[in-house]
Amino acid sequence: MVPEFGPVMQLGFVVPDLEAAIVHWSSRVGVGPFFVMQHIKWGELLFRGQPSDVDMSVAVAQWGEVQVELIQQWNESPSIYTEFPLRRQGGLQHLGVMTDSVPEHLSRLKARGIEPVQWGATSNGVRFAYVDSDFHPGGMIELIESGRAINGFFKMVREAAQGWDGSDPVRRL
Repeated sequence: MVPEFGPVMQLGFVVPDLEAAIVHWSSRVGVGPFFVMQHIKWGELLFRGQPSDVDMSVAVAQWGEVQVELIQQWNESPSIYTEFPLRRQGGLQHLGVMTDSVPEHLSRLKARGIEPVQWGATSNGVRFAYVDSDFHPGGMIELIESGRAINGFFKMVREAAQGWDGSDPVRRL
């Protein structure tokens, strides 16, 4: 059987304090530098089929072949992050995988009984979908659509991590 997802390229953590999480990952674990995007702008964001106005910030760094994404939601708008049981203490919330087309991938998943929970696009057109793959016993999976903007960003993150000496651990975008 061919896996429906993969390979995993991102570990997504929901954290209660983005700055403290960056310090932990960069100074204690040695992952970095982190590229921080404050208050993400959405082109469209749906949670369980309803529009949502999630106010969140993320920090992204590369750890070998795997990317680490730290997520802090600032408001209480319904989302996969406010539903995350470990939100107050922080924890691994999703595994990210690349896909050529979010709509086509979702269509294939529907035949397996897997539905999107939260999906949309950033203001610069990066499409994504988190699917309900966490029901037994695994973790939620995020589909990230390959494209010029996201591929360029991920390349920049990977290149910055190569030979990183621990200086300048936070790069604000």
